Amino acid sequence: MPINIPKHLPAGERLKEEKIFVMEEDRAKTQQIRPLNILVFNLMPEKEKTELQLLRLLGNTPLQVNVTFLNTATYESKNVSKSHLDTFYQTFDEIKHRRYDGLIITGAPVEKMDFEAVGYWEEIKTIMDWANANVTSIMYICWGAQAALYHHFGIGKFELPKKCSGIYSHVITDLTVDLVRGFSDEYVAPHSRHTSVSIDEVRAHPNLRLLSYSDNAGVFIVQSKNNKHIMITGHLEYDASTLSDEYYRDLEKGDEIEMPVNYFPYDDSTKAPKNTWRAHSHLLFYNWLNYYVYQETPYNWHFVEDAIEFHI
Repeated sequence: MPINIPKHLPAGERLKEEKIFVMEEDRAKTQQIRPLNILVFNLMPEKEKTELQLLRLLGNTPLQVNVTFLNTATYESKNVSKSHLDTFYQTFDEIKHRRYDGLIITGAPVEKMDFEAVGYWEEIKTIMDWANANVTSIMYICWGAQAALYHHFGIGKFELPKKCSGIYSHVITDLTVDLVRGFSDEYVAPHSRHTSVSIDEVRAHPNLRLLSYSDNAGVFIVQSKNNKHIMITGHLEYDASTLSDEYYRDLEKGDEIEMPVNYFPYDDSTKAPKNTWRAHSHLLFYNWLNYYVYQETPYNWHFVEDAIEFHI
């Protein structure tokens, strides 16, 4: 089944080239089915790249998915045109009256800052609290995962001695959990961050389940025991070239940065890296959409009697 995207969204042509089944809004309205409504709160600076990465994964399932992009109202993005945001994004005030089947909150380039020092922290807290009542399942990525662990579960972050950047091997703690159904006993995934969270605090928390971790990169997949919150500290959505782009960007800025580990062939940055995590990326998003969104969401939100009304 297709993913439904706004008409003329730049990522649409690239998705069609990759043979991802895409349907624009006008045609989708003629389909007599109940599509899943997924909200993407895109906090990444290069929004169009993140749009493509996430739409590629959301579009590779048998489910029809409507996607709405959300942007901050309290912070103006500097790396994307205002016309792109005005055309394809909405603010919280514009969507807060609705309910959604799923929500993705991405990473953000603010991880070295205290949460309370982030200019849009109050807005993010409001949206996370709203989502508790109005979204079936929420996936948080990288800084978004750290924000959720802090806000919902009281687990803070700490700065690493050096940036965690590269492709790391991970293990699964319980292969019977639906989110990691079909995963290999060991698999690789990208990380790109300056901060981390305590694996001991995650393990000790009564409302959390540590599903996957790396001996070198630490906590990776954490799930709340009520299955509503799924926190991914790395970037399974990344393209093969994303870490390379970040590495050369940091070098140009004059940052003291090491080459991403286990990434460039033979540690030669002149050689093109390969995507060795693609299969598990698609599997994670497939499992999330199927088991935690589609199988759990009400067919008609209006008839959910115990939904909590949200006021601002």
